[in-house]
Amino acid sequence: MALLHSSRFMSPCLASLSARASSWWAHVEMGPPDPILGVTEAFKRDTNSKKMNLGVGAYRDDNGKPYVLNCVRKAEAQLAAKKLDKEYLPIAGLAEFNKASAELALGETNEVIKSGRYVTVQSISGTGSLRVGANFLQRFFKFSRDVYLPKPSWGNHTPIFRDAGMQLQSYRYYDPKTCGFDFNGALEDISKIPEQSVILFHACAHNPTGVDPRPEQWKELAVVVKKRNLFAFFDMAYQGFASGDINRDSWAVRHFIEQGINVVLSQSYAKNMGLYGERVGAFTVVCKDAEEAKRVESQLKILIRPMYSNPPLNGARIASTILTSPDLRKEWLEEVKGMADRIIGMRTQLVANLKKEGSSHNWQHITDQIGMFCFTGLKPEQVERLTKEFSIYMTKDGRISVAGVTSGNVAYLAHAIHQVSK
Repeated sequence: MALLHSSRFMSPCLASLSARASSWWAHVEMGPPDPILGVTEAFKRDTNSKKMNLGVGAYRDDNGKPYVLNCVRKAEAQLAAKKLDKEYLPIAGLAEFNKASAELALGETNEVIKSGRYVTVQSISGTGSLRVGANFLQRFFKFSRDVYLPKPSWGNHTPIFRDAGMQLQSYRYYDPKTCGFDFNGALEDISKIPEQSVILFHACAHNPTGVDPRPEQWKELAVVVKKRNLFAFFDMAYQGFASGDINRDSWAVRHFIEQGINVVLSQSYAKNMGLYGERVGAFTVVCKDAEEAKRVESQLKILIRPMYSNPPLNGARIASTILTSPDLRKEWLEEVKGMADRIIGMRTQLVANLKKEGSSHNWQHITDQIGMFCFTGLKPEQVERLTKEFSIYMTKDGRISVAGVTSGNVAYLAHAIHQVSK
């Protein structure tokens, strides 16, 4: 009876253990590690004093240190002196930031700005902007669920659109034989995309390849997009940061609009203002007229409200202060050009050092490409050797963040690349 009694009434301690042992989430599998974060973790474990991390997409100065722009520091000081409150922003964000962002992207004198046939909402950096856009397409773009991405594209594009309920397709973009733009392949594929599909373009500094169409190629792409009646979604994460010229970097977006193509646009201030952790971005829809823009804005607010209610305040204030203060804006344009010029300079130095090493390969694609990233053309086994033998870390596809290259390590990098590629 005593045995029967003990089995019928479990002690509180055993009952607690039993409750803890059962789980709602036993079926959840371990997800794969992020490839770029994995590179960083391996880099941190490495004890080699010459180690290089060329995986992370964040700007570094010529000492390899994170860089906060002077104009950002000044804007922060001005805002601190005003002792502003910390109240919620409206759902669409800071109004003056939205207006300044649209003007930066499209140009202050653009007909779209003057007529008011657009809506811009503040977003949680570029990723948040893309997700708001993807959700808006899923709900209101009734013509197609297909989104055509360049091959390759930024790794996060696929899950952003997929998780919003869109279907991912691709068009040819990068030619591994030339390490350049596959213009003919892109034109051919785009000309076959079903009408009224969505096509995504990187406005400048294509990530991950650093390969951009030339203006005359953009013109031909716009002709095909218009002829096929495709819906153009531009992702512009590097305005000013690519070439050092904000107008040059936004040329493609403005040209498409001039050709009568009403685009949507994602912007980020992570790279060009160094506001990575502030999460500052914008999403713009160019509409038929101002009345349509009001309707679109109302639905964007309805989408945003259950996602995150309203966007962060501090970063938008910083960006808005810089964009709307003549002195700070001037300083920002100089600083963003300085960042772009440093990266362009590192590309030139890397090629020069490869030649000095005696490399017989043609490395012109390194200087032809633009922006933070470079597709080196290195094969996975060569990348593996760079890591094992030289403690140089990058993703397996041979992409490097040129921001991680400095005047102090560029010769070492060139030597290592030559050793694994000769």
